[in-house]
Order: sequence, then C-alpha cells, then structure tokens
Amino acid sequence: MGRRPSNKPTSFDIAYLAGVSQPTVSRALRGSKSVSLATRQKIEAIARQLGYTVDKNASSLRSQRSNTLALLFFEDPTPDESGINPFFLAMLGSITRHCAARGLDLLISFQRLDDDWHKRYQDSHRADGLILLGYGDYTLYENRLRQLVRSGTHFVRWGAVDPATMGSTVGSDNFGAGRLAGEHLLARGRRKIAFLGQADSHYPEFKNRYEGLVRAVETAGLQHDPDLVVPAISSEDQGYTAARQLLAKGKPFDAIFAGSDLIAIGAMRALAEAGLSIPGDIALVGFDDIPAASLTSPPLTTVMQDMRHAGEALVETVMAQVEDRQPPSPVLPTRLVVRGSTGG
Repeated sequence: MGRRPSNKPTSFDIAYLAGVSQPTVSRALRGSKSVSLATRQKIEAIARQLGYTVDKNASSLRSQRSNTLALLFFEDPTPDESGINPFFLAMLGSITRHCAARGLDLLISFQRLDDDWHKRYQDSHRADGLILLGYGDYTLYENRLRQLVRSGTHFVRWGAVDPATMGSTVGSDNFGAGRLAGEHLLARGRRKIAFLGQADSHYPEFKNRYEGLVRAVETAGLQHDPDLVVPAISSEDQGYTAARQLLAKGKPFDAIFAGSDLIAIGAMRALAEAGLSIPGDIALVGFDDIPAASLTSPPLTTVMQDMRHAGEALVETVMAQVEDRQPPSPVLPTRLVVRGSTGG
C-alpha cells in the first residue's frame, strides 16, 4: 500500500511522491549540486505543493551547522553617510535571493576594518561562513584574511582573483574589462587615454583594470603615457580631485577610463568646470554600472559586472567550503554598456 502524506508533510512524503530516497530530498532542499537540476526542481515543486518547510533546528542538530551565513560590509568612502559602496548595495539583492533559494538565513553587519570582527564570527560560530564585501587598502586587509585562513574559517571575499591572495575570492575579469574599455575608446578614435584610479598593489582590482587598458593601447601599436595616471580611490570627491590634477599637468588627453563610476562622476564635474565637453573634448568610461551611471549628463558609458551571478557565486563558494565540494569558477565576465559619454 502506498504511503499517504501525513497532516504535517515530511521529507519522507516528498521522497515518496518524487520517487527518490529521503537523503536525496535532504540534499536537494539544501541546494546540493550532487542532485541533478531536474530532480532538484521536481523535489522543490513537490515541497511547495505540500507546504513543506525545513525544520532548521533539527537539521542544525544533525549537521552541527547553523544554516546561516554572515555578510559583512566594510566601511568605504561614500558621498553620503552610509559608508557602503553603492556597487555592493546593488549586489545585496542577488546574495539574499540566492540564500533564500537555498534555505539559508543571512546575517548582515557593517564593520570597520580595524574592529575585531574576525574574532567575533570565527569564535562564536554564529554563522557557517562569511561573505566579505569592501575592504579599501588590500595590504591592510590581508593580515585579517591570513588570520581567517589560519583559524579554518569558511569565508569568501569579493575582489581581484589572484592565486596569491589569502582564502577564496570571487570577482570580475578586471583585466579583460580594462582591455574592453580601452578597445572601445580606441575605436572611438581616442589615442591619449588617461586612467583615474589607484593602480597598484594596494588596490589590485584597479591595477588589473589599468593593466587591461595598457594592453589594449599597446596592441593597437600605441604607447601609453604613465604620466596620464592619477591615483584615486572610489569616491566622487577623489574623482573630482584626480581629474583636476590631471588637467593641471597640462599634458594632452582625449579620453579617461575611471576605475569606478564614482570616480568617473566626480571627474565629470571637474571637466565641466574646466569648460570641456563630454564626449566632444573628452570621452569617459566608468566601471560598475551603479544606478547613478545612467542618470548623469551625458549618461555614463561603463563596464557592467554580473551582479546576479556574483551573489550566487559568493554564496556557492562559501557553501562549497562548508559542504566540502568543488566551488564554482571564481571569475565572472563583464559587459560594456555604451552610453553618451563616449558618443554612444
């Protein structure tokens, strides 16, 4: 005689209706990649039909896991008082959606880099793993990552993907994106391209974007002038100051590739004050495609990072550590969004 679902549905009821074992149901509802997509979708549909919810307390007792991840934002210079880069706020939605799809709770916390956040989370077992967003100067941040690695903490950070960095990192193809931006400006007839951003080991993502730009210029048979590089971190004020410093050098340039949209937006203000038109006199490309990028005058051509898959990759990378399985690829592709600042 077939099994009849009880008043309160269980994973055994789902297993019977799906024609699979109960452990397969458990793995599927945890989002395990060991279960095929078709089977996982079938099990999830039956679970929704029955109104089944995971008993997180029982699951946690069995697995010694909290079924919780902690998302830690680190203080960044911003035009408002939030201290959170708008690029990371845009990423928040994809992280929360993927955690919800996996049945995971998400703790969200704002941290200062000089706080002892690493001790609070690694010692208290409040979360199975950490997702770290924002860090400023990487050379100051690296020691904290080393401590997390030594303690065996499951964590992943968003940043420049480099085998030499501490722990797991998910990030965009910054070199390829810089090359893409350079090729676009060259195709627009620009030959003297400036770079605004901290292009050194302190800010490796900016460094990789700059290196991609240089490769595009050199591939075109031109020579990039390093004197057209002005350091700036990701804020409008820094972009404004950097653009003014670039103008004060008196060296000719006909395009700017900014390390972030915030830098580009600040540079726009400096160029306007100098009586230069965009894109007539200076073509301008940013990076991140934050919401404000489409609202500038003219709208900003920029490099879009894959936000939807970024959140998924961050969650899956840290959960791969928790579940002892292979993580997804850490490098995500980028796409150029052409708007008016380059004559699009």
